[in-house]
Amino acid sequence: MGRTILNSAVRAAGFAAIIALALPVPAQAQFGGLLRSKPRASGKTATGCDDSAGKAVGRSVLGGVLGGLASRAGLPSFLPTPEVAGLLTDAIACKLEPEEQKQAADATLEATRGEEVGSTSTWTSDTRQNVSGTSTVLGKTQLADGSTCMNVNDVIIVEGEETTVSKRMCKKPGAARYEIAQA
Repeated sequence: MGRTILNSAVRAAGFAAIIALALPVPAQAQFGGLLRSKPRASGKTATGCDDSAGKAVGRSVLGGVLGGLASRAGLPSFLPTPEVAGLLTDAIACKLEPEEQKQAADATLEATRGEEVGSTSTWTSDTRQNVSGTSTVLGKTQLADGSTCMNVNDVIIVEGEETTVSKRMCKKPGAARYEIAQA
C-alpha cells in the first residue's frame, strides 16, 4: 500500500512537472533576470552601437554569442572597431564590416586633412558589392580656445539603403587630426 501511494505521488509530481513545462514562463524566470533592461546613461552598448531602444542585457549576451558563431562561420559582425571610434559615428560604423569601417574612417581623414569646406572623399567596399560611402566637409569654424571644428557629412550606401549622418569634428591646437567632438 505504501508503494502504491509513493507511485501515485511520483506520477502526480511528474504530471505536474509536465504541465509546468508546457505553461509559458516569464522571461525573467527563465533567465534569472538577464533579460531585464538596465538603464544606460549613454544609450550605447558595450560595442558602441546605438542602444536607444533599451536593448536588454540578455539579448546583448545572446548577440555576442551569435556574433562569435557568425565570425567563426565567416559571416560579417558589423560591430565598430576601436580604431574608428573617434572618426565614425555609431550609426555609420554599425552598418559596416571592420574593413569598410577602416575605409570610411580613411575617407573622413582625407576629407578633413585639407581643412577646406567642400572637400570630399569617397570609398567603395573591397569586401562587399553595393557598399560605398563619402565624407564631405560642410563647414568650418574657429573656436576661442584655438580649436578648429568642421561639420562633416558621412553618407553610406549598403545594399541600396542610404544612411546620412552629420558630425562635428574638432582639432585642438597641436593635435594631429580631427576627431568627433563630444557633446
